[in-house]
Amino acid sequence: MNWDEAQAYCAAIGGRLPTEAEWEYAARAGSTGARYDNPDVVAWHSENSGGHTHEVAKKSANAFGLYDMLGNVSQWVADWYGNYSFWAQGDPFGPESGTSRALRGGSWNRSPRFARVSFRDLNEPGVRSLNIGFRCAWE
Repeated sequence: MNWDEAQAYCAAIGGRLPTEAEWEYAARAGSTGARYDNPDVVAWHSENSGGHTHEVAKKSANAFGLYDMLGNVSQWVADWYGNYSFWAQGDPFGPESGTSRALRGGSWNRSPRFARVSFRDLNEPGVRSLNIGFRCAWE
């Protein structure tokens, strides 16, 4: 799905795409490290995926019980892609506009070095790809 379709799906079921900050909080699950486990244990990546997306929950969950936060498919988030602020923020909002939307988490076609919480990617909102997915957030 492209970004608009993902956003519409979340809205149709009473949710929304998470912000980058919300996604990162959920992915970190209380951890401050780059990863919460060995990438082979928590993520499908280019060296273990066999070149395709996998069914959810076939790798270990993070401390919040969330599966596939890293690897498998990159995930659309609500924010436009932009540089981070130099100042620490509690729950930052992304740029108000842009040309590309942020993606988080890495995917099955990326090296395991990208299967880390801090990895950010971008794509134009109309792009669809077999290695892009999403999850919805609720208030």
